[in-house]
Amino acid sequence: MNVASHPQASATGMKPATPIASRLSDIVAVATCTSPWNPAVEVAATLAARWQSLLTGCFVDESLRMLRGPESEPSVLGLLLDTPVQNYEEGDQFRSFARSKGAPHASWVVAHTGLARVLRELGAWHSMAVLERDVVEGDSLAELLGEVLITCRLPSLILPSGWDRDARFSRVLVAWDGSVEATRAIHAALPFLQDAQRVVLLDGGRPHRPEGECYLPHFEPFVYMARHGVEADPMCVGVPARAAGAALLKKAEQVGADLIVMGAFGHSRLRENVIGGATRYMLEHSRIPVFLQH
Repeated sequence: MNVASHPQASATGMKPATPIASRLSDIVAVATCTSPWNPAVEVAATLAARWQSLLTGCFVDESLRMLRGPESEPSVLGLLLDTPVQNYEEGDQFRSFARSKGAPHASWVVAHTGLARVLRELGAWHSMAVLERDVVEGDSLAELLGEVLITCRLPSLILPSGWDRDARFSRVLVAWDGSVEATRAIHAALPFLQDAQRVVLLDGGRPHRPEGECYLPHFEPFVYMARHGVEADPMCVGVPARAAGAALLKKAEQVGADLIVMGAFGHSRLRENVIGGATRYMLEHSRIPVFLQH
């Protein structure tokens, strides 16, 4: 755990505080197979054991995962709670697996509707979702996450396809550009940052504030992290917005990061939720797990 104070924090006159350990209290893992369990379940169980979090395993049949709109309307919560008899065995297997990983508080749900709608529902009482990039086919993950991240702001840990490494996440790169989304990502990812051996904050500059907004509270990432016992190494990057995703991924690879924390940028367009170019680039190209928060 990083416990030293950053010089920028010292400049404010802030005394180093004893860090209060943060945790993500409720984690949902998207299960795609049960024998063996897929990487998202493995990682989620490991993190739940580390932080003593409540763990939920959620299975949605592959043929239903991309259902959206009216197709996904019928009684989602009822479907979540009404587990069919044939799913009891899988539920027992999941709870047994979670206990073997050191996560004693686990539950299992099977939903018969679109994955985005299910995660929106589960997001009401979960702190983070863990899933793999290939949970849906092709480039549909960006579409799926656009709905999940933008509508319910559920932080999501996205694992690359075929992920087979451990869940230590000892070297974390934080992408910072002064946006509200980036601030939310830092706040939500505190448990990862506190556990990391090294944290690098990649400063891409701050957006210009209109004159009428200068009175708003100002977030200082180094000060905030220092108050939570995290010392971050600064690194600057200056690239056009259209090249931000590629530049971020290149820097992450240069510092040997095994986790990238970033805001999920996006907007609602008519009836669709569209994620931004940098976020989409990371989802499509990153071989490093990405923690996203809108």
